[in-house]
Parts: sequence; C-alpha cells; structure tokens
Amino acid sequence: MNRCALSIEYHRKGFNCCQSVLAAYQDCIGLTETQCLTLGGGFGSGAGTGELCGAVTGAVMVLDLLTPADSGDVMGSKKRAVAQAKELQKRFAERFENLRCADLLQKKFIPDDTTPAAKALGLTGHCDIMIATAVELVEQMIAER
Repeated sequence: MNRCALSIEYHRKGFNCCQSVLAAYQDCIGLTETQCLTLGGGFGSGAGTGELCGAVTGAVMVLDLLTPADSGDVMGSKKRAVAQAKELQKRFAERFENLRCADLLQKKFIPDDTTPAAKALGLTGHCDIMIATAVELVEQMIAER
C-alpha cells in the first residue's frame, strides 16, 4: 500500500493535512477512519493558528500510536515520544527550513525542492507536498526501528 498516495487521496477529498496523514495509517494505528478524521479535525492550518504544520502533527500522532505509552515506565515513555517527535520535526525542517504552517505556505516549491515521494506522485500542490513528505518521514522512521 502506498501510504503517500493514500494520504493525498484524503487531502483531495477535502480533509486537512493532519487528517490525511492519520487516515493513511488507520489500518495499523488502531483507529477507524472516522476516529482518524475526527481526531485530526482541529489540527489543520497549524491548529487554526498557523503554527505547527498539520502534516507534521499527524505524523507525530502516528508515531505515538505506533509506540504506545507504558504506564509502568511513564518517564521512559515520555522520553521516547518526545525523542521521536523531535527527530521527525528535525527531518522535516531540514527539508523545508520550517515547521510553521504560515511560514511554509509563503514558500513556493519547485519540483527540485520536493521529496522523492512528492516527485514520484507528481505533486505540485503545497499541502500535498507537505503531506507526502510527512508520510515519507514516518515510513523512514518505522523502517529504522
């Protein structure tokens, strides 16, 4: 299954970036499609404030759901969750020089600025590129485990 393509299908149906990333992983994160779309609903456009990109937020949520908290090791769980969130954000910012939705929206991307997943899908739309990149980074981080 090409999760990048699936996430773009959700976005093209009108769902926000966070919803689109979450829904692409519904089969392995223990949530239904409706739960993914509901949970991610308020995180589009940087949770409506222009702050953290919704695609990044969705990707962090996916990683968290794939690495459940351990009530027997609360501190260890928090450290793991924060470490993987920081790593994902670092990789995203290395590619796009920013994490803020408002700042990302001001940048115009040309094909050479995009990632392999975005290029493979022929994406030119701004948010589509952010979504495919976030999914691509989640896939990389899962493969590295």
